[in-house]
Order: sequence, then structure tokens, then C-alpha cells
Amino acid sequence: MSQNDNGSVLQFAPFQSLVDEGFWHRLSSLKLNTLGIDDSPISITGFYAPCSHPNVSNHLTLLSESLPMDQDDKLSVSAIIRGNRNRCSVPGILYNTNTIESFHALDKQSLLKAEAKKIWEDIHSGKAEEDSAVLSRFLLISFADLKKWSFHYWFAFPALMLDPPALVVGMKPTSQYFSLEEAESISAACNEWRNSSSTTDIPFFLVCIDSNSHATVRPLKDWEVCQGEDSKLLFGFYDPCHLPNNPGWPLRNFLAFIYARWDIKKVQFLCYRESRGFADMGLSLVGEALVSAPQGWRDPQSVPSAVGLELNRGKKIPRCISLAKSMDPTRLAISAADLNLKLMRWRALPSLNLNLLSSMKCLLLGAGTLGCQVARMLMAWGVRKITLLDSGKVAVSNPLRQSLYTLDDCLNGGDFKATAAVKSLKRIFPAVEPEGIVMAIPMPGHPVSVHEEENVLGDCRRLEDLINSHDAVFLLTDTRESRWLPTLLCANTNKITITAALGFDSFLVMRHGAGPLCSTHGLNVAALSTDVAHLSLEETGGQRLGCYFCNDVVAPIDSTANRTLDQQCTVTRPGLAPIASALAVELLVGILHHPQGIYAEGVIANSSNSGNDEPSLGILPHQIRGSLSQFSQMTLVGHSSNSCTACSSTVVSEYRKRGMEFIIQAINHPTYLEDLTGLTELMKSASSFSLDWDNEIDDGDDDDDAIEVI
Repeated sequence: MSQNDNGSVLQFAPFQSLVDEGFWHRLSSLKLNTLGIDDSPISITGFYAPCSHPNVSNHLTLLSESLPMDQDDKLSVSAIIRGNRNRCSVPGILYNTNTIESFHALDKQSLLKAEAKKIWEDIHSGKAEEDSAVLSRFLLISFADLKKWSFHYWFAFPALMLDPPALVVGMKPTSQYFSLEEAESISAACNEWRNSSSTTDIPFFLVCIDSNSHATVRPLKDWEVCQGEDSKLLFGFYDPCHLPNNPGWPLRNFLAFIYARWDIKKVQFLCYRESRGFADMGLSLVGEALVSAPQGWRDPQSVPSAVGLELNRGKKIPRCISLAKSMDPTRLAISAADLNLKLMRWRALPSLNLNLLSSMKCLLLGAGTLGCQVARMLMAWGVRKITLLDSGKVAVSNPLRQSLYTLDDCLNGGDFKATAAVKSLKRIFPAVEPEGIVMAIPMPGHPVSVHEEENVLGDCRRLEDLINSHDAVFLLTDTRESRWLPTLLCANTNKITITAALGFDSFLVMRHGAGPLCSTHGLNVAALSTDVAHLSLEETGGQRLGCYFCNDVVAPIDSTANRTLDQQCTVTRPGLAPIASALAVELLVGILHHPQGIYAEGVIANSSNSGNDEPSLGILPHQIRGSLSQFSQMTLVGHSSNSCTACSSTVVSEYRKRGMEFIIQAINHPTYLEDLTGLTELMKSASSFSLDWDNEIDDGDDDDDAIEVI
């Protein structure tokens, strides 16, 4: 302390900040899920307590509950439970910027003055008398780099400057300043104040000592009651500082309050400190401050100058903390994976329903080139529950094209694709919930013997159960006939069904239409964001969209028999599968966010109705056909066929009537499906139909015999 004729200049130990990791996690969540690019100031709450150790000062601490608990109202201070002796709550304001440049460009001195003005107004309005914690208002500016999980921040604890500065006379430990009887009475009164849940976290108070050396502690609003000729009056505060010769930072604004409010120029103050939860009169300090100020300083309109920017190692620079290394790897992976999706909601796609996506259960039939890509695309969209079904093993030729496998998966005869894919997905993203099913799909044209029939029926029932327990099904197998049974089962349960199929340089991606016999059966009503479950084809006003088999005039048969190697394998250009897979997943996301869901009509790109009430994600086509040789893509619409061997009402009704007996008959006798749906009769009619062409041109003949073939 510098010396003066009338005493020493009173010097204060600055407040020190401490930010718990939970605060940064809460801020990150608030930023991603609620605030977005909104950088409006946020009311927060800090906590501190009296010093409780002779060698360590207490900090002003920020915890996760320091931020608003109600994310819909970011300006409200979170509901703080009062009465905690170790948490004296202090109001603060947070300015969280969107960029590091904005953080550095903030006029910190102006923000500091603005908070100091609030303190000044609270003093003159009487608010500080009722709620003394406002005297310790603080300011925090920050920038959260959510890609690197680093946080730049700077605290300020605004303090009104007394000019000339206050002087101190005779500051010493309380036990030395007062008689033993007075010191014991002050200790008992302070302990009583601290042990009461209604006053324990009130940081500023009055200590009255009567002529009988009896001390009582009162709130600031009782100042007039404490006036008496024979009584001593101490202005007490919870002092976070441990230093033996300096009071803590809260005293600065307390002295300004005392002078401005009551015009007291000689202030006896008590720096209240504790040891093991009780008042420590040897650690607590008492001193007399001499306060004087220029004329007009008590004018409410004349705001004093303010100081209070926290120093970082003695320099006026911000602090930075990185949480990346301390975070649980799984939690870090989840945050990083969700980052892109949550950023979409800031500007580009506010209506994106991440809860809907994360709760979806997707069944992928086929874990080959398409299945691997689709699984990764689903994870990128936030889908967490993925089941892959495949009976094959990883071959040496697979890892280059099938992105979930490595050479290690090919060794010793190769691992099953379904199980290897699950392991790979967990390595890529630990929070995913994958399941691998090793099973072959029963297929028409692949007849089964009597002794195999029970096993095949078991596979059929298992596939039925899997489809029933999932929300969306992707048909990604490499043969036509392997898609028939899943298509039938999905049509029966009205499941969202997406097909992706590859040629050498062309692809087809399509969504199947709703089932023919039911409007709501099989829909996960709780998961959908719209009232899709209450819709029907009649209400949407459209004709049912077709499935993968609706344009066929023959039933699916064995497509691998009597084929050369290049005909048995899916020989495609390498770039084809990623394109088709991405479009397949985008179709699913489009369906989930469309107001009519699975019942949405197919839209053709650039058509007259494609721009009418277009959903947030754009148009929702029925079929997408692309060609790499032409680098072209087109959208098509195909309506359901009454003669479809997979999704027609005839086939679905027969399946519901006969169950597994119908399935076995369709597998062993593919022509049965043609007979059932009328395709046999249609082909007979077409083959018997002939046209006689007249080479002579006769303009005089009428057109009565003209036939239009549709």
C-alpha cells in the first residue's frame, strides 16, 4: 500500500475466474441447438463464497447451471436454488460471438462501462439495497470454436472508481481489532447469518455492535435501524481474497454504494472470511476506509469511470481453453458428427428434424457396394440405428469398392459381410447402434427341397419380423429376384421402401409407393414429425406409386443361372454406387420431411408442379434414373400396376390369406405369380394379337378400323 498523510491508498485483490467444463458443454449445446447465429447477450449466473483457506483465494465460478436452463428463453437467468452457503450467486452477462474476428473486435471497454452503468443505476434506484449481489455484476465475452472444441474468453468485473481513491487506516485481523468479547459476538452473529438458508448467500450485510458488546448481523435495508449513538456499525461482505493486507474486489463497489447511498465518508468494513465452515476472526479483516469524491459524484446521471478487465498472467489478453483432449472420445465423436447437421438448422434448413432422424431404424438388405455406402450416408444424416442383412463373405476383390471392408476382413476365408460391416461402423462412429444379420433372402426361381423348406420358412419369418421392427427398408441386393419378398412384405406393412439398382454405367433409385390395402399399418406414428399416419391415398388425392416390379410383365426368376462371370457379378463403373447410394438416402430424408410422407406424389424435376408448395428439402421424385456415360439424370413417375407380382392388392391379399404357404409356392413356382396376377392371360392376349398392314394408301378410307395401342 502506498502511504499518505491520512492513511494508505486502499488496494484491492482482483477477482479471479474459474470456469467448469460443464459450462462450456452447456454453452456448446445452447449454441448449436438454440442460439445458432444469434449473438444477443445472455444473462448468466456466477458463484463465489468467502475465502476458506489462509493461502488460497476463492474464485468466481461458472458452472453448467450458470446458463439459462430454459433454452426457449435465452435471456432469462436459470432458476438457481438459493440457500447454498458455498454458492453466493452473482448476476452476469455473456456476449458469445460467432467468429474469432468478432471476439477480438468487440469494444470491451464499452461493454465494461455498460455493466458499470447498471451497477450505478442499481445503487441509486435502491435495487442494490434489496439485492446486494448486483454490486458484483460481471461480464464475460467468448467465442466457442466447436470444430476444435476450444473456447476463447475474457472476464470483466466492473468496479466504480473512487477519485481520489479511498484510503485505509489501521486494517488488521478482526481478533486484534476488537476485544475478545466483541470478536466472539461478531463470530457468533456471522455464523448465525451463514447458517440460515435465507441469508447464507447474501454477500453484503451490516454488523451492529451495541454498548454491551453484543453483535447482530442485518441486511443492508436495515441501515437506519442500526443508527445509534452507542453502537458500532461495520459494513461486512463475503471476501473471496486470502491476502492478509488487502481486501477482495467486492469491497470496491460496496464503498461506492455506501458513499453514494448514505454519504458516509468514514467506513468501517469487515472482510468476512471462514475456516472449515465457520467464521475465522483471525483470517477476517477489519479496517476503516476514508472515502471522498468530486462534487456531483452522487448524481445518478454522472456515471463514474470503471475498471475491471481480468488479466491473464499479468497481461490484458484473453484466455483460451481446449477441451478436445479431456473429452470422452465417444462424446467428442457424437458432437463432431452432429455439428454439420446442427449448423444446417442455423440458416439453410431450420425445419430439419434431427430427433426424427436419430430415432429412425433402418434395415439395409445387402451389405455390398450399395449397402456400405448407404450405411455411411445414413450415419452422416444422423441415423443411429442401422441393421445390415447379408449372407455373403468379404472377398479379396471387395475392399476397393465396398468402403466398410479392409484386407483383414478377407483373410482366412473372409468374414461375413454383415458382421464385418458392423465392426467397421463402430470404428467409424462409436455411437452408432448397428446390427448384423447373416441370412439369405428366399427368392422366386430358386426352388427349395422338402428338407430345406423349414429353414427357408424360418428365414421368411425372420425377414418379416425385421421389416416389422424397422421404420425404413433399403433394397440393395444385386439380383432382381432377391428384392421380391422384401417388396411384398413392405407393401403389406406399408413401410418406407427405397430401392437402388446398378447397371454398368446407369442406375435406378426409387421409392416404393404406399401399400395397397392399408393407410396407417406399419407407420411409426410416434417418430413422425407430421400427421402422415392419418393420411390415406384418397386424402392426398393421388394414385398409388409403383414399386420396383410394377413395370414387369413376367415374374422374377433365377437371374444367375447359366451366366458368365461378368454377368453374375455386378460390374459397374466405380463412381456409380456412391451416387446412387447418396440419392437413396436423400430420398428417405425427403420422405421423412414431406408433409405427406410415404403418400407424397412423385414430382418430376422442372415440371409445372415442382415449384408449388415445394418442401424445405426440395422436390420429392418417385424414380431417379442416371447415366454416367451421358453424365445425365432424369426423374420419372410410375404408378402402381394391378398386375404387379409384388405389391398389387391381389398378391398382398393372397399373402395375408395364405401366409407362408403362399411364399413357398411363389418361390418354387414363379409362374404361379403370373397366373395369380393375370400376367399369363395378358401375355397370351398380346401374343395372339396381330395387325394387317395395307401397303396401299387410300385417303378415302375412314378411320373406323384404326387401333391405338397403349
